[in-house]
Parts: sequence; C-alpha cells; structure tokens
Amino acid sequence: MDGINPGSKDTEGRTPLWWAAQNGHEEVVKLLLAKDGVDVNSKAQSGWTPLQEAAKNGQEEVVKLLLVKDGVDVNSKDKDGRTPLLEAADNRHEGVVKLLVVKDGVDVNSKDKYGQTPLQVAARNGYEGVVKLLLAKDGVDVNPKAQSGWTPLQEAAKNGHEGVVKLLLVKDGVDVNSKDKDGWTPLQLAARNGHERVMKLLLAKDGIDVNSKNKDGRTPLRDAADNGHEGLVKLLLA
Repeated sequence: MDGINPGSKDTEGRTPLWWAAQNGHEEVVKLLLAKDGVDVNSKAQSGWTPLQEAAKNGQEEVVKLLLVKDGVDVNSKDKDGRTPLLEAADNRHEGVVKLLVVKDGVDVNSKDKYGQTPLQVAARNGYEGVVKLLLAKDGVDVNPKAQSGWTPLQEAAKNGHEGVVKLLLVKDGVDVNSKDKDGWTPLQLAARNGHERVMKLLLAKDGIDVNSKNKDGRTPLRDAADNGHEGLVKLLLA
C-alpha cells in the first residue's frame, strides 16, 4: 500500500522488524527485509537492534535471516555494551551462538560495560555447550578480566561448574593462578565455597599455587579450614 512506512518507530524507537525479530515471526521478518527503506540495524532507545533481540530470545530462524542481510552489524552494542553474541551466550542459546561464531567479523572477545565477554558470562553460568563453541573459535581470549578482575576460570571455579573448569584447563595459555582485584585465585574461590571436585581439577594442574594469598593474606587452606570443608582440607594436606 502506498504511503506505508515499513521503518516507522514507536515511542521507544522500535520498528516493525524489531518486534517481529523479538517474537520470532520468521515470515513477517522475510516480508519486511524485502522492503526498501527497512534498516536492519535500526536501534531502539535501549540500543537493541533486531539481531540483538532475536539473539537474546533464541530465535534461530530469524537470526539466520538477519545474518544473510547485506550490511547487518553482527557486533552491534546496546547501551550496556552487550552484543548479539554476548546476549546469546548469556541466555544459553547454543544454536544462535553457533550461527554467530562462524560469521565473518564477529568479535568473540567483545566486552560489555562491566568488562564481561561472552566466554565469561557462559563460564559463570555453567553453560558447557556454549563454552565449547566459544573456545573453538580462533582468537578467543581464555583469560579476559572483567572489571571485578575475574577471569572465566575464576567465574567457573567460584560457582562450582566442574565441566566448564575442565574445558578451560585444557586450553593453552589459561592462567590457573589469575587473581581478581582482591587477590583471589580460582583455587581460593573453590576452597572458600567448598567445591571439592573443582579443587581436584585445579590441584592436578601443573604450576598451581597452593599457597596463594589474597590481599588479606588468606590461603586456600585457611579458607577451607575456616569454613569447615573437611574434604578440601584433606586434599590440600595430602
């Protein structure tokens, strides 16, 4: 119909394409992408693009359609610095992560305003499948530090994600003794929180510092003893 503006925005800056992408309406997305004047990278006031919305909500078929569109920005960032890949990783949408990591130009090490990368958020949440996909990507940084100073290994160790810790420990260059702003290492975080299986994995790693101290002088043994983690104390004293 003459006079229809397919790129019109609502009061929050959201277009028809944005809404269709968010809700996974594949056929509607196809129709809109075929129209002249539709901006595939149009941002809402939040900074979210149609691709970010589709990625965040796990809309794989819509993501496929958007990724083949000329000019689509695969690294678009919202107001918090979050990209489509980070959104997909943080929400455990493995299928979307697969689509994004093979796209030319995607920044697997993009950081949000807190300094978090896709690998960090996936490691923190224990999303093994997502972590595998990200670690298989050439150029992925296995030791990025967020503003807190935590690396993916520290995030996984702190939360007791044994499977993720295994995946990270076999990667070349992983820093098993990385320290956050307060001097906590992965081993100390695992000891403090009573994660015995994670402790075993870390203690088997060459170069692990069993006597590492945080800024208060606390060691893994001190924290395991303080919190009554008998099994961990046995491991450390063995």
